[in-house]
Amino acid sequence: MAYFLKRTKTKHDVYLQIYESFYDPARKGSAHRSIRPVGYVKKLIENGIEDPMTHFQEEVDRMNAKQKEEKRKEKKRQIAEESPERFLGYFPIKNIHDGLHVKRWIDLMQSVTGFRFNVYDLIASLVYSRIVMPCSKLKTCEEVLPRLYEGSFSLDQIYDGLEYIGQEYEKIIEIYNHQMAGTYPFDTSQLYFDCTNFYFEIDQEDDFRKKGPSKENRRDPIVGLGLLLDTNQIPIGMRLYPGNESEKPLLRKVISDLKRRHKVSGRTIQVADKGLNCAKNIFHALQEGDGYLFSKSVKMLPDIEEEWILLGQDYTSVNDSKGNELYRIKECIDVFPYDYVDDSGRTQTIQLREKRVVTYNPQLAKKKRYEIDRQVEKAKTLRASEAKRTEYGDSAKYVMFQPVDKKGKAVDGKVTVLINEEAIRKDKRLAGYNLLVTSEINLTAEQIYTTYHNLWRIEESFKVMKSQLDARPVYLQKEDTIKGHFLICYLAVLLLRLFQFKILENTYCTEEIMRFIRQFRIVQVSERKYINLTRASAFITELAVKTKLPLNAYYLSRGDINKILNHRF
Repeated sequence: MAYFLKRTKTKHDVYLQIYESFYDPARKGSAHRSIRPVGYVKKLIENGIEDPMTHFQEEVDRMNAKQKEEKRKEKKRQIAEESPERFLGYFPIKNIHDGLHVKRWIDLMQSVTGFRFNVYDLIASLVYSRIVMPCSKLKTCEEVLPRLYEGSFSLDQIYDGLEYIGQEYEKIIEIYNHQMAGTYPFDTSQLYFDCTNFYFEIDQEDDFRKKGPSKENRRDPIVGLGLLLDTNQIPIGMRLYPGNESEKPLLRKVISDLKRRHKVSGRTIQVADKGLNCAKNIFHALQEGDGYLFSKSVKMLPDIEEEWILLGQDYTSVNDSKGNELYRIKECIDVFPYDYVDDSGRTQTIQLREKRVVTYNPQLAKKKRYEIDRQVEKAKTLRASEAKRTEYGDSAKYVMFQPVDKKGKAVDGKVTVLINEEAIRKDKRLAGYNLLVTSEINLTAEQIYTTYHNLWRIEESFKVMKSQLDARPVYLQKEDTIKGHFLICYLAVLLLRLFQFKILENTYCTEEIMRFIRQFRIVQVSERKYINLTRASAFITELAVKTKLPLNAYYLSRGDINKILNHRF
């Protein structure tokens, strides 16, 4: 590439332009283009330039000399402190995010603050950086944000912004849901709800981080998170709560609040696992005009219901395409009693007509019985070694601790450990069985089974948050900053789900999508040229066809980059 002064003779004068020569891959040869018009010679002389041709030829010579020096420096360039790679794989998430048009509403929220940075831009940058390379806020500030095509922020701005959006996290989710209504409307005929918790590596509790039952069996203070999904497994909302609070009343509060806040109308079916199944939650669903679908522990059933489950008759086998049995299923409709405590503290009983569906999975039964045998062997070993009660762990459910004499009679004195044979027999007898209860008596057993097992999408969302987005452990201290951190993780999951289900129509799993987003990187090799470092794959080929973007191209221009980043689905 070189510059030259082009002289064009006209009838009355000579017109000067500075031109650039360059290689055109389409022509497979050199081409020229004007980069700066200079003007007519006579007019330039009138403006005080005595010899325009010599004057501008010297300028062109300086431009060529400068370019030559830059090429010489480029050849001698050494390793830089900043990585030359740039992240580009987050562009589908950016495309969807920009298309929601939430910026104007968050800008209105920010108008009452004194921030000298844009809160929406900060949210966008933190969401994209959390997806492409989850790490600490310091590392995000210093290493990730500079490699995005978004704005950079100082560490203080990141902390201040997180604290602000943490204070308003429910309002911000409401804005996103409002903007999604026109483009990606929710299907609220079924609502899926579940809870998890996140641990903090601190010793002392505070008002928000409380010690409770951790999913990882840790003793650190935790914070609970409830997540609500629509029928298509798109997140509708989340609620954060202290780790020592019960999940059961949270279900009622979150669903009522989110239905009111997000204007969810009409009858829905509330779907949750047995950890949230209680009479009050069932009554709440009915009072809201909704239905319910819960799993129920088979170990806590009355004898007559347990007998019905264990009866082999009426079961229907469900097989795979090769004829292998997957599970057996049967159903019944009847009236079942529920006890609850009224406002005066009295226990009341109500009869509810519902459908119950029981499944038996032979493979699950085999696995459960193996686990039971392993726990029993552990209990026997600990009993023989006279281990402490606290050492039994999960195997404690198969032993009884009581003071007895040598003849087995209960006396005051040393505690003896006895193997609980009845508990072992019952657990083995019920291994592989699962029971579902629902108000939807018109649904078939297979429909109920399929609907309930879509709960795994919530578990997958929690897995994405905890593993792929590294939402834990959390090293933040202020309650609002912690909430801001989880809001960023929630928005990342929301946008990933929209890309997976609404754009890709659930043809690719989350792991494959995340792999593409994190591997699609480019390196700038000249002022206008970039190299695509991404390995070829079926995913990127299909996405290139779907978007008509040059995602498979080895060389990308700055115009290509802008086209990719500004694409709209």
